[in-house]
Amino acid sequence: MRITEREIIIPATDYDLPGTLSSGQAFRWREEHNSWIGVIGNHWVRLRSSSNSIIAEVAEPVTDWSWLVDFLQTHLELKSVLATFPKDEPLGNAIRACHGLRLLRQNPWECLASFILSSTKQIVQIQQIVELLCIRFGEPVPVPPGHSPAYAFPSAMRLAAATEAELRDCKMGFRAPYLRETARMIHSGEVILERLYGMDVDDARAELLKLPGVGRKIADCVLLFAYGFQAAFPVDVWVMKALQHLYFPKRRPSRKRLEKFTQTYFGPNAGYAQQYLFHYMRTKQVSRRSDRP
Repeated sequence: MRITEREIIIPATDYDLPGTLSSGQAFRWREEHNSWIGVIGNHWVRLRSSSNSIIAEVAEPVTDWSWLVDFLQTHLELKSVLATFPKDEPLGNAIRACHGLRLLRQNPWECLASFILSSTKQIVQIQQIVELLCIRFGEPVPVPPGHSPAYAFPSAMRLAAATEAELRDCKMGFRAPYLRETARMIHSGEVILERLYGMDVDDARAELLKLPGVGRKIADCVLLFAYGFQAAFPVDVWVMKALQHLYFPKRRPSRKRLEKFTQTYFGPNAGYAQQYLFHYMRTKQVSRRSDRP
């Protein structure tokens, strides 16, 4: 690992950076000149892939890069994870088609708020809403000379103080009151996100379900993408299509049957398997037609 104050080269074998950053886990990354620009915490970041490594650049000197390594989860041995998947044709096809796809480890508040905004929206629309929210309510972060401004994700305190009308101006529609009340509950300490790290998955899910606008799917997205709970298996439109098309092609199982199937079939890294099925179904397996994520 080569490190300077503004650049780090992180070893990263079997890591599809573009696929990972565009796979519907996080919504603040955009491709620019063969690199990816985003904000993590208070850091403007440029990422690009090299041979078996990821090169990261920041705008201001950094002495501790652990926040980035944790976000990218580069230390995880992907082969060990994939070895736990069921040896079936659908997952085999997904692994080959999405080689190097990874799970990120995001800030719980940003992840929670972003997925509240995701309801019934396509990924590009979610990105637009999140960008507007950050521009209007986030704090500016340092950027390289000549680069367009960038903003941190707004705190729960800041969004709790916003009016519903101000939030609706960010094109989030009916999600505005849900986000505002969730921000208030987080800021007031009614739900403390840091405590979820020490809970089992069922208790952590129950805690998230106390929040307005959070159902089972959004809760499981947060548990998987922010906390790393591999027992969390978010089922959205694309995953439902994958399960029905790839595993139950001749019948229409009930939601309860599918839920039991996901809890028992996919093994100790079920959350990872879910992301492979989601990305495979959304980008590789079927044409777009009129489908929506």
